[in-house]
Amino acid sequence: MIDFWISILEQGLIFGVMVLGVYITYKILDFPDLSVDGSFPLGAAITAQSLSLGINPFIALFLSFLVGMVSGAITGFLHVKYKITNLLSGILVMIGLYSVNLRIMGKANVPLFNKTTIFSNNIKPIFIIVIITFIMKLLLDLFLKTKFGFLVKATGDNPKLVTSLGINIGITKIAALMISNGLVALSGSMMAQYQRFSDVGMGRGIIVMGLASIIFGQSIFKGTSFILPTTMALFGSLLYKTSTAFALKLGFPPTDLKLITSVIVIIALAINNKKFSFKGKKLFTIGGGRRVTNSESV
Repeated sequence: MIDFWISILEQGLIFGVMVLGVYITYKILDFPDLSVDGSFPLGAAITAQSLSLGINPFIALFLSFLVGMVSGAITGFLHVKYKITNLLSGILVMIGLYSVNLRIMGKANVPLFNKTTIFSNNIKPIFIIVIITFIMKLLLDLFLKTKFGFLVKATGDNPKLVTSLGINIGITKIAALMISNGLVALSGSMMAQYQRFSDVGMGRGIIVMGLASIIFGQSIFKGTSFILPTTMALFGSLLYKTSTAFALKLGFPPTDLKLITSVIVIIALAINNKKFSFKGKKLFTIGGGRRVTNSESV
């Protein structure tokens, strides 16, 4: 049973790095970037090719991050330069990355069982995963506290205000997308080394998983100001993996995993949109923005 929980923690934190990337675009930039479904296997593909060439596995992580940033830059460039909608930009890059990933790997699936990975040592994988995830979270938190980080937040909240200050919001959008996709590709690299294979289809549904994790985390810690949003996102990732793992443990076949994911997202959205007071009284909002309980309504 302990191994079961450790496995959930390991996979939840690996996907947590991806969730941090989705958090940047979905919550901060307000940019529905579907290209992450291609960036995740892109990181795995770069890792598979790097390890096959005998490159250090930690350098493979870094290379995956860099190539993921290039992917994000392309999405941002299509949106900013050619005025393609954010949704369509992500879809176009996601479709293109499928062929790119196949070209990088040479085939749809590349085993890594005989390759040296970041887990090929006497250190338990959980410790390595915790350290990498913590470093990524810390760096993201520090970035969001910088002047440029505040500009990224402002671009998502009020782009017209940022433009009125003489700041090119196109640059901030592209930079944010680069960081986001870099984190997603890094997560894909970690997962490929963890499960010891890279598959061209391992990114399917990644965006849904990321959104579900973010919504779960926010639903649980709604109203708590002392917990950072990035921490909420990581907890949401762990909760998501726990939910799917228990569903499989209860006897659901792996083929039902996508259906289970959809149900989890629906539940998370329902919980997030349902507003209750601490006394359990349902709240609703009236014109001035004041929330009134049922007992106060006429």
